[in-house]
Amino acid sequence: MKKYYILSLLFSFVSVLAQTNLKKADALFRNYSYVDAAKAYEECLEKIKKPSVQTLKNAADSYYFISDNRNALKWYQRLYDIQGDNLPDIYYLRYIQSMKGVMDYENADNITKEYLNKKGDQKEIDKYVYQKKLLDSLSKVKSLYTISNSNINTNKSDFGATFYNDKVVFTSARDTTNFDKKLYNWNKQPFLSLYVAERNAVDGNLFNETIFIPNIMTKYHEATVTFSSDWKTMYYTTNILNKNKLVIDESRINNFQIIKGIIEDNKLVKTEKVFFDSDKYSVGHPCLSDDGKMLFFASDMPGGYGETDLYVVRIADDGTMSSPQNLGPTINTIGNDVFPFYRNGILYFSSDGHYGLGDLDIYESKLFEGLNFSVPRNLGAPINSNKDDFSFIIDSKDNYGYISSNRAQGKGDDDIYYFTKGKPICNQLISGKAINIKTKTGISDTFIMAYDVYDAVITETKTDADGNYKLEVPCSKRIKITANKPNYSGDEKYVETTKENNAELKDVNFYLSNYDDLVVKKEGVEKIDINPIFFDYDKFNINPQAATELDKVVFVMQKFPKIKIKIESHTDSRGKDAYNLKLSDERAKSTQDYILSKGIEASRIVSAIGYGETRLVNKCSNGVKCTEEEHFANRRSDFIVTEK
Repeated sequence: MKKYYILSLLFSFVSVLAQTNLKKADALFRNYSYVDAAKAYEECLEKIKKPSVQTLKNAADSYYFISDNRNALKWYQRLYDIQGDNLPDIYYLRYIQSMKGVMDYENADNITKEYLNKKGDQKEIDKYVYQKKLLDSLSKVKSLYTISNSNINTNKSDFGATFYNDKVVFTSARDTTNFDKKLYNWNKQPFLSLYVAERNAVDGNLFNETIFIPNIMTKYHEATVTFSSDWKTMYYTTNILNKNKLVIDESRINNFQIIKGIIEDNKLVKTEKVFFDSDKYSVGHPCLSDDGKMLFFASDMPGGYGETDLYVVRIADDGTMSSPQNLGPTINTIGNDVFPFYRNGILYFSSDGHYGLGDLDIYESKLFEGLNFSVPRNLGAPINSNKDDFSFIIDSKDNYGYISSNRAQGKGDDDIYYFTKGKPICNQLISGKAINIKTKTGISDTFIMAYDVYDAVITETKTDADGNYKLEVPCSKRIKITANKPNYSGDEKYVETTKENNAELKDVNFYLSNYDDLVVKKEGVEKIDINPIFFDYDKFNINPQAATELDKVVFVMQKFPKIKIKIESHTDSRGKDAYNLKLSDERAKSTQDYILSKGIEASRIVSAIGYGETRLVNKCSNGVKCTEEEHFANRRSDFIVTEK
C-alpha cells in the first residue's frame, strides 16, 4: 500500500527517456514516478562518489514510497551516517520504519531511543515505554485474532473493506474499467474504484464483486467509503475534479476530497462536497460513528502534528457540521495517522508514528468525554506485521471483521484479510488509589500496570488528578499490580480475581514515597534523612534504637533499587584519637552488616568507614570546652547517596 493511498492522490504522466542521469531521476521524483525514480537514482548513484544529502533523501524516499524497505534502508543508512543527530524528524521515522520493515527491530529500538533522547520529551519517552511494553506482552500470549486471506484479492491493490448491510464495499485497482488504460504513475497500477461483494457469513470470504454505484465512477480514484446506519447516506473519497479534469495545486498534487450523497436505486444522488474540502489540502478516509453524530477523517490540512492527522466533525440532527477538530497528540504523530474506524466507543486507526511492528500498524484507543483518548494500543500480530496494515473494521458484536495489508505471502499488492476475534470469558475491575506516604494525598500520573503469572503485561493505566485508577483484568487469575512514578518509590500488590463477571475489587491502594522527602541536601551532597543513631557507651553493636533508624535506610534502598551509598561514622573529640577512630570504624562496619542482613546487595554500599574525630563539624576539638549539645553534633553517622 505504502504512501500512495495514505492521503494525497498524486497524479502525473511522465515520458521515460532511455538516457538516465541525475536530472532525469530528480524529474521523475518531482513527478511522483517513484518506481522509475528509484531505478534512475540507483543507476546514478553507482557513479557518484559523494552524492548530496538531497539526492540520498530522494533515492531513499523513492524506494520507501513503493514499499521497498530493503533498498530504502540502504540509502537512509548513508543519509544517517552523514547527518547523524541532525537527521530531520521525518527521516528518523522513515529510517526506523525501514529497519522494522526488514525486521531489524533491535537496531530500530536503539535508533528510536537515540531520537527520543535527542528530543528530550519525557511524555514521548513515557508513551514509547508504555506502547513497547504492551506490544512485547502481546507477543507472549495467544492472540484473540485469527486471520485469513480473502478469495476476492487480485494481483493489484485491494483494500478498504466496509460493511454495507449484509454485503461489503471495498476499493480495488483491478483493471475492469479500462478507462483509457491509464496507469497511476506512482505505482504503475490502474486507478482505484469502488466494488461491492457478497459475503459468506461462515468463513468471511467475499464473492460476486461488481462495480458499486456506477454513476460516481470517473477516470481517476474513488476509494474508502462509509455509510449511515440506515445505509442510505454515503461519504466517499475521490480526486478533486473540475469538469472531469484533475485540479492540480502548485505542488502538482491532486488532493482528496470527501463527497456526500444519498443512495437511491443504485445511484448516488444529491451529491455535495463536505464544507471542509479544499483544493489546497486533502481530506479523506471518512468514517461515521454508529449514531451518525461524528464523522472521523484524515487530512494533511495546515496546523496538524505530522504528515497526516485524524480529525472529527460533529453532525447535528439537521446535518449541520461543526468545524473539524484535530484528535490531538495522543492520537496523532509526526508521521501518518489514517484510516479511522469508530465502533462501540473505540477508535481504531492506522499509524506509522506510534510504536509498532513496522510501517502502518493498527491501533485502538478508547474515547472518553471531551474528546480525550487513551494511549493507542497496538493490536499486535497477526493483525499487524512488518508491512502496512490498515483499514480495520469490526462488527458491532466485536466478533469478526476485515483488515488490509501488503504483507508477504499475499496475493497482490494490498490484500483484504478476514479475521475473527475471540473474547475473554470473564473480566473484572480493580480500582484504588496511589497515595503519598508523607502527605496522605493522591498522586496523579502514576503508572499502574497489571501482570499475569508469567510477568506479561495484561493492561496499564495512569492515575487521574486525584490519584485514582481503574483496571480491567481477567477473572479467576492471580494478578500482580505495580505502581510507579518517576522520583517516587514503587509499590506492588498481588490480588486474586474471582469468577464473577464485571465484579469490582476496590481499595487496592498503593503507598509511594517521594525521593525528595527521604533525603536531605546540603552543599550538593544528598544524605538519607534519619534520626541520629545512638550506640551504647563503648559499644558498636546495633541496639533497638539504631535498628529502627537503619530500617529507614533499608526502606529507601529497597524502594529505589538504583541507589548506592557510602557510610561514614564519626565521634566527638573526647577520648583518645586512635581509640575513637577504631570505634567509629567498627560502628560503620556493623551498620553495613545490618543493612546487608536485610537483603541489600553488597555492591550497593560503596564503602563503610569510620573517621573518628577527624571531621568535626564545630570548634569542639581536643581540650576545647564545649556543651553536651555541641559534642553531640559531632557524634553522627551519614548515609551519603553516591548514585541514584
